[in-house]
Amino acid sequence: MNDKPDLEGAYDLKTPADSLQLYAEWANTYDKKFAKEHAYIMHQHVARAYINAGGFQPVLDVGAGTGLCGQALRERGLDHIDATDISPEMLEVAKNKGIYHTLIEGDILAGLDVETGTYAGLVSSGTFTHGHVGPEALDELLRLVRSGGWIVISIHREHFTAHGFAAKFETLDTSITDLELRELPIYDASGLGTHADDTGFVALFRKA
Repeated sequence: MNDKPDLEGAYDLKTPADSLQLYAEWANTYDKKFAKEHAYIMHQHVARAYINAGGFQPVLDVGAGTGLCGQALRERGLDHIDATDISPEMLEVAKNKGIYHTLIEGDILAGLDVETGTYAGLVSSGTFTHGHVGPEALDELLRLVRSGGWIVISIHREHFTAHGFAAKFETLDTSITDLELRELPIYDASGLGTHADDTGFVALFRKA
């Protein structure tokens, strides 16, 4: 793993341990060195799509990091947003923004200590990307949301193709409804670097 706390390091993550190491070092500069400098906008796409789907509460922000997606939801009028992330350092930054109702430190792949059907909806931006979390996590996302609840997550286009998301969605055909995939830019046109033109899918679906 490239252990630098930067975008290239994030794209090179392979394991949860890698994530813990990189984000512990990156947390305090993440908003400036990543979000601002690279003109990251995928969290805005996800928040907008969730609000347009109904904006139901309470909502869980998975892989919340420093709270970019949660803040975008808050700016659109939601006030009961919980957050979960594997990195305590990232959650500490999010906590200081006063966005979230409850913070849950945990690994979504290992399952969260949260009661089934707790949430009316769920969002995630920037978690389903290179080396972070694969399609196996979708089962846990569905467990956390009550029947009829909306899930809106971003999935990096290359990760979607290479790591079996299409096949996983097919296996969920009786568990989800109203699946829609929208390919959108991850970064604004002003973004710099080798990944400036990267795109991702915003996947919208409901728990059956």
